[in-house]
Formats: sequence, C-alpha cells, structure tokens
Amino acid sequence: MRARSLIAYAQGVLAGRYGLSDATQAFDLLRGVSQRRNIKLHQIAAALTSSAPPAGGAQEWFPGRTRTPAPSLRAVTQADLDAGNLGAVLTAALERVLDIVGGQAGNVQLAEDGALRLERHHAHPRLFTDYFAFVDHGTSCSQAAADLRQVTVRNIAEADDIFDDATRQLLLDTGSRACHSVPLAGPDGTARGVISSHHVRPLAELGRNQLEALEQVQHLMGTYLHWHHHNVVRDALEDLHRTVLDHAGPRGAVPGARARRTRRDGEDARQADPQG
Repeated sequence: MRARSLIAYAQGVLAGRYGLSDATQAFDLLRGVSQRRNIKLHQIAAALTSSAPPAGGAQEWFPGRTRTPAPSLRAVTQADLDAGNLGAVLTAALERVLDIVGGQAGNVQLAEDGALRLERHHAHPRLFTDYFAFVDHGTSCSQAAADLRQVTVRNIAEADDIFDDATRQLLLDTGSRACHSVPLAGPDGTARGVISSHHVRPLAELGRNQLEALEQVQHLMGTYLHWHHHNVVRDALEDLHRTVLDHAGPRGAVPGARARRTRRDGEDARQADPQG
C-alpha cells in the first residue's frame, strides 16, 4: 500500500509538472524508464518526488553534471558485477555479511521516503518479510540507521530495550534469536540503507576481524549507494525528462504556465533532499 501511494504521488507530480493529459500517461512514462534503466518503479518514483525539479524551460534536468566511475566492489565480491545492477550488488553484499558473521538469514533495507524498505532477503519466511516491509522505528536496523553505527542484539528474547513486545515475539516466532545490523552511510553522512544478519541462536560477541570486515562492507556499500543515486538514478531521471520533452515536441520544455508550481516544487524538494 505504501509503495502504491508513492507511485501514485509520483504520477501526480509528473502529470502536473509537465502538463500531461492524465495519470495513466504519467504511469506509462514512469514504467518505461523503469524498464529501460532496470530500476524498480518505486525507486524511480522516490527519486522523482525527492529531487529538485528541472528548471523551467531546461532541456536537461541536471545541467553540468559530471558522472563518476563506480567504486570497486572487491570488498563484497570477487565476481565481475555490473555496478549498475543494484539488485545483484545488494545480493552480493548480503551474502558477504552473512559469511562474515555466520548468519543463517538476513536482509538489505534501503532508505526511502523516511523509512527503511526491505529490498533483498535470504531465508526469511513470508511472515517476516510482510511485517518488516517498511520500518521507521523500534528495531535494531532503524537504530543502526539513525545512529550510523553497528548494532548487535545478542539475545532477542531479552532485548526489551530495542523491540516492542509484538516485534520481539514475531522475530522469535520466525526463528531469529539474535541479529546484527550494519548501517550504510554515504560520504555525505546520509544513511542509505542497512544490512542485517539474523541467527538461530543467541550471538557471541563478534571478533575484531569480523568487525573490521563489516566496516569494510559498511564503507563500500555506503559509497556505492551514494554513487548509484547520483549516477544511475539521475541518468534515469534525465531519460524521463527527455522522453517527456520528446513527446511534447521540440518546444516541449516544462510549460511556462506552470513555472510558479515548478519553483514551489523545487523549494519543497530541496527541503526534503538537499543532495537531490
């Protein structure tokens, strides 16, 4: 429901900003760029609604932008992954974390619209993935994201200072007895996501080598997610902008009649996401 609301909101923003005929046309444009760029529809919607809009009459959304090379992914995998394939990189990072800590299950969450959205998981039952589809407070992962530090819950059954009763009981019912959450913060200090491992037994204290290896993953993936947002996602937004203008014809820049709305959109978006 939350994802559908975000996509519907993005349709309205797109239709209003460019003077499209209706929300269906806006959805078709969003879906088209999602398929062309291999980026999930909800990620396109989140980027559209959180980024400052293109200037009125601009042919480029981000004029003068310099693309940067992708960071090396060797800290999470020796495979030659396509850095533009977010899903493959997240899967590799999750596997690396589980290998370091010996977790039997785990998940990757990405920051979206003020919450953590579950993007990848390993070995979690449906009850777990439904319950934790979106998280904004009251869990070890939300605490890790808020404090930008790793959080270990060595025994979930005794962790009444982190989880409420319902959440703790659901974790126990789905086989999790301990967990460890690693925040993924970019060079701008923004929490881009969290990787968490889950364990079928209470967890012993992690060793120095484990913590150092996790810190390497933490730094790399935070840097990678920052790169992905500022390069791959912004490429997709540029694609969307050009596609709308092409449909509108050679003079089809952001309609002048909507200039005041465009400036207002920009002010709101900059407050929501100063990094764009």
